[in-house]
Amino acid sequence: MSDILSQEEIDALLRGQQSPSQSSDDAILTDIEKDALGEIGNISMGTAATTLSTLLRNKVVITTPRVDITTMNELGKEYPIPFVAVEVKYTQGLEGVNLLILKEEDVKLITDLMMGGDGSNIADEISDLHLSAIGEAMNQMVGSSATSLSTMFDKNINISPPKAFVINFTDESPYDAFDSNEPLVRIAFSMEIGTLLKSEMMQLLPIDFAKELVNNLLGGAAKAPDNEPLQKQEVTQMPPIESEKPEIKQAVVNKTESEKVVKAQPVVFQQLNNEAPEVLQGSNMNLIMDIPLQVTVELGRTKKTVKDILELGTGSVIELDRLAGEPIDILVNGKLVARGEVIVIDENFGVRIIEMIDQTTAKNTK
Repeated sequence: MSDILSQEEIDALLRGQQSPSQSSDDAILTDIEKDALGEIGNISMGTAATTLSTLLRNKVVITTPRVDITTMNELGKEYPIPFVAVEVKYTQGLEGVNLLILKEEDVKLITDLMMGGDGSNIADEISDLHLSAIGEAMNQMVGSSATSLSTMFDKNINISPPKAFVINFTDESPYDAFDSNEPLVRIAFSMEIGTLLKSEMMQLLPIDFAKELVNNLLGGAAKAPDNEPLQKQEVTQMPPIESEKPEIKQAVVNKTESEKVVKAQPVVFQQLNNEAPEVLQGSNMNLIMDIPLQVTVELGRTKKTVKDILELGTGSVIELDRLAGEPIDILVNGKLVARGEVIVIDENFGVRIIEMIDQTTAKNTK
């Protein structure tokens, strides 16, 4: 008998060595649950990417979620360098906490873009300014993501303001809310910012919170009628999304059409009279006399970048887009109605109207 193992025997030994960890992962999350988490991540991060694109004035794409099980200790072996973590706590609709993990260099680039830079002005070390900036960016991103989850789960979902901090996975206790050996769900996303960045962002969730997300997604589907059996294949990962899921819209339309057929006909509107009415009758005028209106006197406006605003301090001068001596605008409920000049009445400022704005002309000039 030969002492050399055949390829089949080698493969069998390898499968035997890998089976404990694989079965352990499968015992924590099933394939359907992993697919569901990937689906949730794809939808929520797709919305968040749109928000970040507006904030950075660069196209942001966050896609391809990969779901697996890990621990803080394992992350310490994989990532010995410090990262930036953003803590997100859900306060309504869902109960739980998760961490968004980004590379320090990525945070510096995002901060520079938020300040109006081109992404090249990157500081050597992470400062409070970087943490504050990424906290605000994640606040807007996760806020829009929570809106998507609210629509998906059909209930209100709110978060507390995210908190950003530097995390080192090699520390004995990197994050108080997670034990070092506690199994965690890791969802890794690929992140691209224009032509400036191709990187990865991670999301870490406790197992209980991950299962709560899955139950909310699959639990809503479980309420379907008996004559419409659920199929496991319905929980699949989507490509990058830019709008609502068309299949969801179509399902709603099909269900509505099957339940009720409505007769429709074109609506015929009467021709509107372009001339404004002369005057409301006295009895009708009395009905609206006590309605409060907000009157605003606008001295002028200007536009500044985030960088300009952060540089403001005591003694700073802001130049407005209105010339000295030029009439100021008088607005009622945000609508321009007149122009005037500033006067002083006793110890208060006032305004004297010098021109009423013709509303017909104002509409035509918009």
